[in-house]
Amino acid sequence: MPDSPRHNLPAEPNRFVGRERDLDDLSALFGETRVVTLCGVGGIGKTRLALRVAAGLMSAYPDGVWLVELARFGRPELVEQEIARVLGVREETGTPLLDTVTARLRALRCLLLLDNCEHLVDRCAEVATTLVAACPRLSVLATSREPLRIASELIWRVPPLDLPDPGAADAESVHLFMDRAVAAGTRLGPESLPDVVRLCRALDGLPLALELAAARTSLLSPGQIADRIDDRFSLLTTGGRTAPARQRTLLAAVEWSYDLLAAKEQVLLRRLSVFARGFDLDLAEQVCAERPIGGAEIVDLLGGLVDKSLVLCDERRRRYWLLETIKRYAVERLEQAGELEVLRERHLNVLCELQERHFTTEMVTPGVPWPRRFEALTASKDLLDDQRVALDWAAESGNVPLGLRLCATSTGLLPIGGNLTEIVGWIERLLSLDLTHVPVEQVAHAKAYLAYGLEARDELSRSLEVAEQSLAGLSPSNEFPRCVMHSLMVVVLLRMGRADQALRHAEEGLALANASGDAWNQAAGLAGLSAVALTRGRLREAQRHGEEALARAREHGHRWIMARSAAQLGAVAEARGDLVTAQAQYEMAVPWLRDLGSDPELARCLARIGRVAAMLHEFGIARERLAASLALARDTGQRQGVARCLVGLSVLAEYEGDLEGAVLAAAAATTLREAFGQHSATIRIEELLGRARTKLGDGRTMSLWSRGRATSPDDAARHVLEGERLAPRTPVAAEPVKHSLLTAREQEIAALLTRGLSNRAIAEELVISPATVARHIANIMEKLGYTSRAQIAVWASEHPL
Repeated sequence: MPDSPRHNLPAEPNRFVGRERDLDDLSALFGETRVVTLCGVGGIGKTRLALRVAAGLMSAYPDGVWLVELARFGRPELVEQEIARVLGVREETGTPLLDTVTARLRALRCLLLLDNCEHLVDRCAEVATTLVAACPRLSVLATSREPLRIASELIWRVPPLDLPDPGAADAESVHLFMDRAVAAGTRLGPESLPDVVRLCRALDGLPLALELAAARTSLLSPGQIADRIDDRFSLLTTGGRTAPARQRTLLAAVEWSYDLLAAKEQVLLRRLSVFARGFDLDLAEQVCAERPIGGAEIVDLLGGLVDKSLVLCDERRRRYWLLETIKRYAVERLEQAGELEVLRERHLNVLCELQERHFTTEMVTPGVPWPRRFEALTASKDLLDDQRVALDWAAESGNVPLGLRLCATSTGLLPIGGNLTEIVGWIERLLSLDLTHVPVEQVAHAKAYLAYGLEARDELSRSLEVAEQSLAGLSPSNEFPRCVMHSLMVVVLLRMGRADQALRHAEEGLALANASGDAWNQAAGLAGLSAVALTRGRLREAQRHGEEALARAREHGHRWIMARSAAQLGAVAEARGDLVTAQAQYEMAVPWLRDLGSDPELARCLARIGRVAAMLHEFGIARERLAASLALARDTGQRQGVARCLVGLSVLAEYEGDLEGAVLAAAAATTLREAFGQHSATIRIEELLGRARTKLGDGRTMSLWSRGRATSPDDAARHVLEGERLAPRTPVAAEPVKHSLLTAREQEIAALLTRGLSNRAIAEELVISPATVARHIANIMEKLGYTSRAQIAVWASEHPL
């Protein structure tokens, strides 16, 4: 496979002009310091200079140069979220995202370019301080209108471009203006140079102002432009403004450019400022088409704004965006025109309509081909930045009904869209507002998605409580969220060891889905029944329900529910010892998860395949799958995923005959798990240590364990993946451990599970309550590292107690 790119820097849109001394000096600074902030007024060229410097430093940073654009974010907590997104790091349940990012960057030599920090400067300073302190090979290049003001920061004031001396024309500002005039289709002769010099001096060599002026040379001569600029400066400087001179000059340039637009172009430009980031023509038409602009006029007006350099677009003119300086100016004009609240409300309404349409196509409508469902999912996720802006407005304006409506139709805010927990914050924020005029049904619907996010955050008790409230408030006719709640409660209750209650919800959810013909929730309900049966050790029943779940999932066509159903069948096959079938079922889910871009789930599935393949002595496949899983987990910052891979690699090493490598990998996995709060021992590792003591002796085993505890996860993985053996390899058979981590009561319950008894039957036999049995089974699962009663039963039958 080709190497992943070591940067995400955009291609330069045009020729870089001037600043050779700045480039040389800035590049040299990174040999002396690790944090450099480029400061200056908006439009001075901070971003362009930073991108050029970063591009020149790529060879010095083998782990990458990464651009983090912050201009579109308004909330401080989104700083680390955007850094994580750029790095491909995924949120870890129960761990602060900044800790996960820090762990990902700790050993890397890379450069972070934090662009447009000024409106989030305090949080940027905190994040930069944390990362630089914990990651000794990391460097940070920031752009901001004000310094970060942290201890290790070197502040570089970005100057304007060099100005020509009177009577001369050899200067950076002149070169930039002439270059951009050619790009606008105008070739200026020597006779224009005096006016160009006058214009450059009037604009103080500010790159944005020069570029805006050059864009006008197709209509006006440099002399005419200079005359208009001078008039504008006179007006601004006599208006009693208190802003710094250069800021007044930039404002003059932008305002002058705005005033040259036709009236309808001005209206459209200021309305376009409502979008969070980029937008397409369809979105612009839906939000911005209101008197005096008709929908049919948007395409021509937008094209005019692109031609005049006030709106940027990609090569195919499918995505458009505003420069931040232009956007901020346009927002002020929108507010002055009395349209800001109206446009933000319309933006919120349009987002609701679009997301409802995408949600219906992706999830609800029967018979939709997968390409169309996938297109709807992608479109929904593409609107996420705008959705955040719309939800901010819903909360700010107190429009709770529309805010909750938007939350309830966005898969981009849910685990299915790759976003684990963001939905929790939005719904909790909205539900904390005045709900007097919000229908009870809508609150209940929103709580369904809140419960979904809480489960992803491992807040099981709260998730169950909120899900029960949701079910109580949802009307019988609102089948889809009711089915989702039943399926969610199955998951939560099984995780809490309450299989009997889980069964009731699985049956009720499936009955609802059958009555409405909802293939998605039929598949989810059947998968839930399979999971309940597997927990109870009823393998044939689990298999039958699992097969039916996959059939319904295929009928619906969504890759998420298909992958979930296939993985459930894999777990059933693994529990009954049919490793060949388990491997095939897990493999089936792989392309579907790849389609979705669901990296954490894909990493988990690949690790399962690797572990099963090792037990089948298919060592090449095991090594390939575990390596791929490790790379995904590492690249997305999922330390639990890395630990899972190390356990799989421990299995691979032992089955290949490298017992020492198995101990090494298991010890490294244990250390890593402890680093993010998982301190419970697992019987699998105890069994491994028992076999190691038997074959290698106590002293050698403990020496290897200590060495593994001090070995980095990467080194431990490399030992197994690259065959760096510590001892000759001859295949060995696993030997049973001669001791157990289970208490006497837990041993009794594990033995009774081999008979397929329910919690109630076990309780009657041992004269204890079913709830006590459930707690003991949950403890056994934790100690053994298992997820089902069937797995405990198989283990107990192999290890007579």
